[in-house]
Amino acid sequence: MKILQQSLLFLLLMIAFACKEEKKDEPTEKKPLPADTVANLIQEMPGGNAYVQVDISPMDMSYFPVDYPKIKMANSSAPPPLARVVYSRPHLQHRRLFAGILKYEEPWRLGANESTEIEFYKEATIQGKKVKAGRYIMYCIPHQDDWTIILNNNTDTWGLKQDPAKDVERFRVPATSGNPQLEYFTIVFEKTKTGADLVIGWDDVLVKMPISF
Repeated sequence: MKILQQSLLFLLLMIAFACKEEKKDEPTEKKPLPADTVANLIQEMPGGNAYVQVDISPMDMSYFPVDYPKIKMANSSAPPPLARVVYSRPHLQHRRLFAGILKYEEPWRLGANESTEIEFYKEATIQGKKVKAGRYIMYCIPHQDDWTIILNNNTDTWGLKQDPAKDVERFRVPATSGNPQLEYFTIVFEKTKTGADLVIGWDDVLVKMPISF
């Protein structure tokens, strides 16, 4: 009888111990964070950025005169800039420009994401045509030996929503291939005697559009 009582007591102790361990292993339920807290946003965003993901095609800005903001900081009385381009910079990622990314005779937005914009701070002349001071989107139609560069009034847009009815001017400018390869799409200004060349380059292709001020 005594042995039976001891066995029963041992069994009860084992059951109590097992229940205690089971409760310990149960995961603690996390209370959900309010949807609008930064901590909650960070949990949901890859890379831990609560506000915006890093874009694969970064935005850039080119001035003429080149590095104008630095000129202005060094000399507060410097005259205003003449032109500025704001654009995004896609990259090749082991592709070639034509066949891999662009096609001849098809419009392209000259960049990525938002429409590429050019701003003239004073009247400019391109191929004998007067272009009023102001802000325009800029897109192109690439051809085999040259490109058509188009200025359009449909600003503050995404992608290629150019609305041809709002085209302002078109310029046919030469394109060359076989140049040193550029991984990232690039637009810069190069100073000339009468103003600047707007230089557009990607892969081994270079396009130059002369601008006079």
